[in-house]
Amino acid sequence: MDKNITISAFEQYINNFFTVLVDYSPRLISAILILFIGLYAVRLINRMVRRIMVKRDLDPTLSRFLADILLWAMRVLLFVTFISKLGVETSSFVAILGAAGLAVGLSLQGSLSNFAGGMLIILFKPFRVGHTIEAKGVVGTVCEIQIFVTKLINANNQTIFIPNGILSNDTIINYSLEGNRRADLTFSISYDTNIKTAKDIIMKVLQANTNVLKNPEPLVVVKSLSDSSIQLAVRPWAKLEDFWQMSSDVLEDCKEEFEKVGIVIQPYVREVSVVKN
Repeated sequence: MDKNITISAFEQYINNFFTVLVDYSPRLISAILILFIGLYAVRLINRMVRRIMVKRDLDPTLSRFLADILLWAMRVLLFVTFISKLGVETSSFVAILGAAGLAVGLSLQGSLSNFAGGMLIILFKPFRVGHTIEAKGVVGTVCEIQIFVTKLINANNQTIFIPNGILSNDTIINYSLEGNRRADLTFSISYDTNIKTAKDIIMKVLQANTNVLKNPEPLVVVKSLSDSSIQLAVRPWAKLEDFWQMSSDVLEDCKEEFEKVGIVIQPYVREVSVVKN
């Protein structure tokens, strides 16, 4: 008797299983079709968006980031549609997803600040890759603008990473934006020196230097009359790629010309008060 009941129960279970399977199969098949067709459509749309952004000549970092955001947004939407088609209640899933997003956002406040800073830098372009900038006390050439950090290479070939959150809220000096750069050089000469003679010598050196631009014209003016010397300000212009070489050559050539006529470059004198007990 017990054996017959067990067999009957098992047959009933099998019949119920196949009944549910037959009733549920259309929904399962349609959900699987939506999943595969959706994955193909997501890849196709993502490729089209990337091509459009390349044709519009958008910033490569911004294009890659927007394409990735769009890709994951479409994948999440497809997943929600898939489980909804299977009959799973999506309201609780969306609530859990929102709570998880809030928790992650609170724990990654610094990273989100850097993320927002990176978006501002990419959108408003205060500098580009290849520009030489000064920020947070360092000077370097921008080699990569990432979402969270900006990568610089300084003159010593050292790699510097600056968080974008700090960078977007601080002062940035862009040396490459205008194309030309002016040097601010200072010569301190003795009070025994004829100022006009010294200025003529410096101007002659500037005119002979091929890296010094003719327009804007270089200037040589009296900067100040200190207690120990006359300070002459020398302001030549050069192209960005010639700036450092020009500055070095002007300093060296002016010193040589001063020595030929006996002009003495006055050393810096620091006054120190000594208190005797």
